[in-house]
Amino acid sequence: MRWSLFDQTRISYIIQQLKQANQLSTNKIFEGHSSALQEEQGQAFSSIETVGMHQNGRSISVSELARQIRQTIEQRHPLQWVSGEISGFTRATSGHWYFSLKDRDAQVRCAMFRGRNQRVSWQPQNGEAIEIYGAPTLYEARGEFQIVVDQMRPAGQGALYEAFLKLKSQLEQEGLFDSARKRALPSHPKRVGIVTSLAAAALKDVLTTLSRRAPYLSIIIYPAPVQGADAPSKLCSAIQLAGHRNEVDLLIVCRGGGSLEDLWAFNNEQLARTISQSPLPIISGVGHETDFTIADFVADVRAPTPTAAAELCAPSSLALQDQLNIFLGRMQRQARYALDKQEHQLQRVQTALCHSARRRLEDRSWGLDRLAHRLIHPRQAITNRKQQLESLRARLLRNHPDQTLHKLNRDVMALGERHRKSWNRTLEVRRAALQRWEQALQLLDPGQVLQRGYSLIYTSHGDLLRSAHQIQPGEVMEVVLADGSLRARAESS
Repeated sequence: MRWSLFDQTRISYIIQQLKQANQLSTNKIFEGHSSALQEEQGQAFSSIETVGMHQNGRSISVSELARQIRQTIEQRHPLQWVSGEISGFTRATSGHWYFSLKDRDAQVRCAMFRGRNQRVSWQPQNGEAIEIYGAPTLYEARGEFQIVVDQMRPAGQGALYEAFLKLKSQLEQEGLFDSARKRALPSHPKRVGIVTSLAAAALKDVLTTLSRRAPYLSIIIYPAPVQGADAPSKLCSAIQLAGHRNEVDLLIVCRGGGSLEDLWAFNNEQLARTISQSPLPIISGVGHETDFTIADFVADVRAPTPTAAAELCAPSSLALQDQLNIFLGRMQRQARYALDKQEHQLQRVQTALCHSARRRLEDRSWGLDRLAHRLIHPRQAITNRKQQLESLRARLLRNHPDQTLHKLNRDVMALGERHRKSWNRTLEVRRAALQRWEQALQLLDPGQVLQRGYSLIYTSHGDLLRSAHQIQPGEVMEVVLADGSLRARAESS
């Protein structure tokens, strides 16, 4: 696996941040950043000047000097958060973003490549205050200092996110997120409570879904604001009121999507504890599928959207109708079977009552005939007994244990031979399949492709060159061949 210098710097910074255990806030990190950057750049040029001259006094090339400056900057300035204002924002045809990040006293060029900016859910605008997470570097082809951006967020979200993580860690340690504490939802609720704003679009989505999916439910709304400074306390009051009245089987706490600030009411510690102490099972349906709040972690069930919360609270009427039809058919079959069984037993009793007396007389008469015959012909009876004894002796000889054991041995040997032949056939099939896979793997081996004269070309940033538009004239490339690699410079693109 090839690691670019950007990836190596990012990994080093992550390890450093884990060791520091987040002891420094974002404001402290950037305090005095401008002066520190100038001082470190001065030290970098001082170190480059020292190594720039060989012992014989021969000078170095411009590209070597630029490479040394880039390496020094990247080593001394790992990934970090930088805040500023967007200026000169442009989107290249390749999908990359280029802009300047400035404040009152300085500015720096920034580049955010397409693979990174696709994760940004909003469109940056000139003049917008943002925070970027990236590593300073030097673009050697033009000798420009820039920051390669890995993440971007609107300014101000950093402090909120840190507060979110701190509260989440605290409540998790207290056990409020434990799955053993959460309650199962009732399988067939009769009444459902909804805690949200009467003006929220999420309320309309929930009511529409419930009316379509489960029109048999009774719905009680406990109105409360879902945004603003007083929203957490009002939400707590609504949940406590629902628990005190105990008139519903479960609660849905919901609101539509929004920014981190819009959803901040659901990251309140008092609201989290109120949800955990509620006697009613609670479904949290806050925001979109990618939004997570403290209320989601504390609730008994987290739904990705308000509509999904409505679908989780009760089975659909169509599903209940299908289940009812299944039960009805099962009951009809059981009733029919029971009636058929009782009718059959009744017929047997009737037949037995009609013929019981006649059978009893016939049995007694036949018994008397047998006794009379035995008294008249005792020798015939002895002969019959001897014939029965001989018949039993012949049966015993035919079923002798030695004969049975011999037959079982023959069966075991036949089964063993069949098993051996079957195993051999299986091995041959597996061996042929393995050979086919080996041939397929050899055809897919990249080394075989390079042996046929092909090569892999990487840019100076470590990216695989797939298009001529990725390279600039004069930029250095690394060409990987079958037996090694070499460096080349692009004359034109």
